[in-house]
Amino acid sequence: MSSPHTSMRGRFDFESIARWIVPGERVLDLGCGDGALLAFLKREKNILGHGVELDPDNLTACIRNGVNVLQFDLEHGLSSFEDGAFDHVIMSLSLQTVRHTVPLLHEMLRVGREAVVSFPNFGFKPHREAIAAGRMPVSKHLPYQWFDTPNVRFFTIADFDALCANERIQIRERLAFAYGELVNANPNLNAEVALYRLGG
Repeated sequence: MSSPHTSMRGRFDFESIARWIVPGERVLDLGCGDGALLAFLKREKNILGHGVELDPDNLTACIRNGVNVLQFDLEHGLSSFEDGAFDHVIMSLSLQTVRHTVPLLHEMLRVGREAVVSFPNFGFKPHREAIAAGRMPVSKHLPYQWFDTPNVRFFTIADFDALCANERIQIRERLAFAYGELVNANPNLNAEVALYRLGG
């Protein structure tokens, strides 16, 4: 599975994730796209990073960016990695492209001490307004039309919170953003992107 949103990641996403990373950590980035996040974390935190990517063009870009990358489909799980192999396993703006969401979240927490995920919030007020007007929403973080989107899951911050509760996944920290700015008031309505730090 490839990451369709690598170029959509704002700097706020990179910097927020970096605050959760201790220098020298082992980091795995799933659906890493062109490797920009890992390159950033290597520069800022001196991590030992590995990416997983499926798209051949992104694999080439990772190599060009000096990122260690493996090619395989995340839908088949993370059986290639041992328990606790990484300090952090990251999936940035790609969770909505995964069909086997729950098994992958548990796999992330099996191979990593913590998991970090971010996703576009389908409950964002402009998205609701688009649906109320009879159209599927299109935005910076949902940039595709309904007929060509790689996204297979459309969910809200409230949906993800409920999933974590049901699966006994600990939410250690949650940040929400709109247009690159932190959102504190009613993020399920007012945030376009959510970023979570998760534990088992």
